[in-house]
Amino acid sequence: MGSLSRVSRDEAHESSLVEKAKFYTSLCLGTVAVVSVFVFLFLIPFVVDPAVSTIVADYDPEPVTCATTEHVYAEGLHNCSWASCREGCTSAAPRCHQILVNYSRRAFAAGADPPADWDVVNTRFFVNAEGCGYPPKVNCTVFAKQYGEVGKQPFPCYYSRTYPEMVVAQYSWEDNLRQLILSLLIPNLIFGVSVGVLCYWYCPGCGNGCGQSANKFPCKEDDHEHHETCYEEEDY
Repeated sequence: MGSLSRVSRDEAHESSLVEKAKFYTSLCLGTVAVVSVFVFLFLIPFVVDPAVSTIVADYDPEPVTCATTEHVYAEGLHNCSWASCREGCTSAAPRCHQILVNYSRRAFAAGADPPADWDVVNTRFFVNAEGCGYPPKVNCTVFAKQYGEVGKQPFPCYYSRTYPEMVVAQYSWEDNLRQLILSLLIPNLIFGVSVGVLCYWYCPGCGNGCGQSANKFPCKEDDHEHHETCYEEEDY
């Protein structure tokens, strides 16, 4: 009797540990699911929407030839109605660089002479498709020094085939597509896995699939010597 009592206590202790582990795991999975939703909502304006806008703009992946025609440094929100570069994408810039360029659809070649005729003249030039970013990837001071000098040698740029007046300094189709896929896939995948595990553990109907809703029991018919498997359907 003592050994049976000890075994019963051990089984109860193991069952208690399993239940505790399941509870804390469920708590973690629920927290991860909620956080993944907020992360996805955060990514929509900062990654998803700009990436979709960039795809719609249809930038030429091959760099063309640009030359700066005007560079204005302005201060004050009234004077900064637009900016070629902004460090931060959530607020207006009190100080801004406004750069205008000419561009030719001729492929860029280092050291080549400027084109005789430009396809588009005096159009706004932006650091990237959003016109903004965050350090260290986007540094407006460095950007202005690199592209703001009027009369310097032509440099590579990317124009939009949908909106020909839009020209940017940085563009990569692969990077843009990668960011879009990752921002859509990772949060939703984590959310789906977390919720799926919780549903499997706590949803009563999740385990009753594939013909598991019937109770199986052996029976023996009067005129047969072997046992057969009988089914009794559950009452609903």
